[in-house]
Order: sequence, then structure tokens, then C-alpha cells
Amino acid sequence: MKTEENTKSGFVAVVGRPNAGKSSLLNWLVGEKIAMVSHKANATSKRSKIIALHKNTQIIFIDTPGIHEKERLLNQFMLEEALKAMGDCDLILFLAPVTDKIDYYLDFLEKNSKNTPHIVLLTKTDQVKNEKVLKRIVEYSKYQDKFLSLIPVSIKKGIKQSYILEEISKYIPEHPYLYDPEILTTENMRDIYKEYIRESIFENTSEEIPYFADVIIESIEEKEDIELINANIIVEKKSQKGIVIGKDGQTLRRIGSHAREKIEKIANKKIFLKIFVTVKPGWSQNRELLKDLGYILD
Repeated sequence: MKTEENTKSGFVAVVGRPNAGKSSLLNWLVGEKIAMVSHKANATSKRSKIIALHKNTQIIFIDTPGIHEKERLLNQFMLEEALKAMGDCDLILFLAPVTDKIDYYLDFLEKNSKNTPHIVLLTKTDQVKNEKVLKRIVEYSKYQDKFLSLIPVSIKKGIKQSYILEEISKYIPEHPYLYDPEILTTENMRDIYKEYIRESIFENTSEEIPYFADVIIESIEEKEDIELINANIIVEKKSQKGIVIGKDGQTLRRIGSHAREKIEKIANKKIFLKIFVTVKPGWSQNRELLKDLGYILD
């Protein structure tokens, strides 16, 4: 790893309300599809690290669940994940969709108990007219003593990734690289495979199902030209199991096919993916079952 004195390395938490576009932004910034993306809210359920190298700066982004408050234990875990990331990082990127009221930002300021320095990214600016963007900039300018900078962003057009990375780099401390500069994420392949299957569930089932479903990778067997993966989709009710499987197994086959295509791209080999569906009643409200799935609550 690089150890020259002029290198920088630090952690940047990417936060915002559910479905603010955090994962899409991160994939765009690093130029690879690493983070799980869905148009449905709360797709990201855990923190994950995605690493970008900009000139002499290693930026370790922390992708977080959306900031929200609900009674289910799983949702409490997700809020804790976001708050921990905010408290442990060197810098925060707060994503503020231009169509949102400023209330979400005010709530963020209250939750940022350690007053970690932050940059506001005004996102999805391609979806509205310039007048709307300017109006939001004026609203946020009232709080300019709170943030380091305010950057209007559109992934589809306009500002380049390098501009945002350059701005972030200004606030990253001098430090030897914390990770091998060749890697893009610290997540192991098992967790990445799990997220791709979860993403496929989001894409191929109704609104209710993804929030009551999770995935366990039961086994991975690596062979020279193929990888054999056994996975288990966990749901809370028999009716949900029926929806995931679908008529004559069509939905489950579609989930498996879409997930396999994504996994093959990152694994760079053929994948044989076998998926089962298991009912675990009330898993999202059961502390022990959540622990088995990797969600450990304080």
C-alpha cells in the first residue's frame, strides 16, 4: 500500500432519506456497479464500504440505509447503521433530492450529534427546471454556516465525477492508504452475491415483499470454470413465499436469472445459482433471527 507522506485517506458517509439515490451516486462516482440500486425505498439495509481513488486521495465511502424511523426492529437496525456511519466518519455527504422539502436536511442536522463536517449534494437536478434548482439553492443558503459546500448534481448530465471527488478530497486527512488501491470494496463476495439477489427480489416482486425478505448464502463451491451457489430467500409468511415463487415457479426463476447475470459480471465466470424460499415468521421483529441474518442490534 502507498505510504508517501502526501497521500490522503479517510471515510465519507453517504446519507439521506430512503430512496434519495445514495447507491446510484456511489456506483457513478466509482464507475462500477458495486452498491445495490433500487427505485424502491430502503433497498440498502446495511453499511458497506466502496472505495474510490482520486489523484493521491483514497476515499472510503460508506453506503448507508436511508435515515428514517419506524418501529420494526429491522428498521431500527437500519437507522442505527446510518447514525453510526455519521459518527465514525471524517466527512458526510448529505444527499438532498431537489424535489424534497428542506425538512429532511433539518432532521439530519439534529441527528448529526457529533457535528461531523458535511457537504450537501443537491441531487436529481435534471428532473426539474433551473428555476426550481435555484429556489432550493437559496433555501439551503440560509444554512451555509452548517455545511462546507453545496453542489447541484445530476448523474445523467452536467457535473463530472471528478469535480465532486476533488471537492471531497479537500477535507480528507493526510494519511497512508488504508486499503490496497486496487480494490473497490471491502465487502466479501458472499455479501455481494447476497445483495445482488436482494436487488433482484426488489426488481421482480410487488411493493410489500422486499421489505419482508432477506437472503442467506448457504454455500459457495468454486470450480475452475463455474461457481455453484446455494441461496435461501427468507420471508415472513406463507403468502409471501407464494408470491416469491410465483405461478409455476416463474417469479423465482426470474429472480434467479437476473441475479445470476449480475453475479457472473462481477465473478467473471459462469454461475450456477440455486435458490430456495423459507418462511421464518416475524423474522424482521425477532432479535435472534435478525442476528442470524447479520443484523446485530445494540
